[in-house]
Amino acid sequence: MSALSPKSQTSTIILTSTGTTDDVAAAVPYGMYTASAEFITGAATQVNYVYKKLGGDVVDIELTPSNVYAAYEEAVLEYSYIVNLHQSENILSDVLGQTTGTFDHRGERITGPENVNLAYPRFQFSYARKIGDAVATSAGFGGTTRIYSGSFKPVTNKQDYDLQTILSSASETGLDDAGTAVDFADKIGGSRVIITKVFYISPRAMWRFYGYYGGVGVVGNYSTYGQFADDSTFEIIPTWQNKLQSIMYEDSIYTRTSHYSFEIKDNMLRLYPSPDQFAFSDTGLDRIWVNFYIDQTDAWEENSRYDDSVKGINNFNTLPFDNLPYENINAIGKQWIRKYALALCKEMLGQIRGKFTTMPIPGESVTLNHSELLSQAKEEQQQLKDKLMEIIDRINYNELAKADAEVTEAAAQALRQSPLPIFVG
Repeated sequence: MSALSPKSQTSTIILTSTGTTDDVAAAVPYGMYTASAEFITGAATQVNYVYKKLGGDVVDIELTPSNVYAAYEEAVLEYSYIVNLHQSENILSDVLGQTTGTFDHRGERITGPENVNLAYPRFQFSYARKIGDAVATSAGFGGTTRIYSGSFKPVTNKQDYDLQTILSSASETGLDDAGTAVDFADKIGGSRVIITKVFYISPRAMWRFYGYYGGVGVVGNYSTYGQFADDSTFEIIPTWQNKLQSIMYEDSIYTRTSHYSFEIKDNMLRLYPSPDQFAFSDTGLDRIWVNFYIDQTDAWEENSRYDDSVKGINNFNTLPFDNLPYENINAIGKQWIRKYALALCKEMLGQIRGKFTTMPIPGESVTLNHSELLSQAKEEQQQLKDKLMEIIDRINYNELAKADAEVTEAAAQALRQSPLPIFVG
C-alpha cells in the first residue's frame, strides 16, 4: 500500500468529556454573550452533551472544546435570527416610521430604543393612517396636508383663467390681486397646486335646520316640512336625515341656485357663462374662491408641521433589534440550541475527517465517515430550522387572532346548544 503524502498519523486532538467555564470567553469567535454567566455555563456543559451524543466513550472525536463553544455561540445566534425575523413580521406594520437605531459589527444596538424585540407593541393603525392620509386629502375629507384658500376677480370678457399662474404669483408677492395678504406666501415656488374646490357663489346664511321652509329636500316629498316648527322638526327628524339635507343643500347651491358653472382641466379654469354675461359686482359675488394644496413632489422630504416618520423604520432591516438576550431564551429555545450546536459539531467533525478519505493503521487502513457526518449534519440543521419556522409561522399574531376568533365562535355555538336555565320561585 502506498504511503499518504503528507504522512498521516492518528490525531492527538481528542474531545474531552467536559468543558470548563474559564475557557469559553476566549474561544467564541464573536464574544456576543461572554458577559452572560448563563451562556458561559451553557457552552461549557454542551461539551459533555456532544461527547456523549457522538460516542466519545467508544471512539475518538477529533474536536476541541473550543470547537464546541464556537458551535454553541453560532446556534444561539441562529436561534436569535429566526425568532427576530418572525417578530419583525408580527410588528412591522405597527412600528413603521418609529425610531430606528444603529448597530455594531455584531448586530448589537448602539443607539435606539432598548429591547424592542422583547416588547409587545400597542396595536395601532399608523401604517393605515399614513396610507389613508394622502387618500383623505385627495378625496377632500381630512388628511394632514395643509389646505390653502385663494381668490381672484374675474375679468370682463375673459372666460379662461390659469389658476397655477394666479396662485403662484400671489405666493411670490404675498398678496392677491385685491392687495390682500395670503397665507400661502412663499409656499408654492415651482411646485404644482392641486385644486380641491371652486367657490363661485357664497353660501348665504341658512335657516336654522337646513331650511325646511326653503325647498331643500327632506323626508317625505323632499320639498317642505312646513307643518312643523323648527324645534319640533329637530326633535322628530333622525340625525341621518339632517346629514342628507346638508348634502342636498350644498348640491343645491351649485346646481339649482347657481347662475353659472365651471370646468377645470390641468389647473385651467373656464367659467360659464362668460363674465361679461353675468354681472358679478351687481350681486356682490365679484370673486372666485378656490381651495388647494401644494403638491409635494419629493417623497423623502419631511413635513415640518406633522411627524410623517419619513426617516423612521421602513423595513425589517431598520428595526432596532438586538440579538436575543441569552437569559430571555426559555427551555424550548435552549433545547433547540443544544441540538443545533450538536449538528454544527457534526459538520465540523465531517470537515476534519474529510481531509483524507482513509486513515492508515498498522497492516490496514480505516475508511472515515466524513461524508455521512456532513450529510447528517446538513439534514439535521435544515430540519431544526424548518421545524422552528413552521411553528412560529403558526403562532404569528394574525394566526393567533384567527384562532381566538374560532374559539370564540365555537364557545358561542356550544352555548346556543345549551338549554336555558329554569328559575323557580
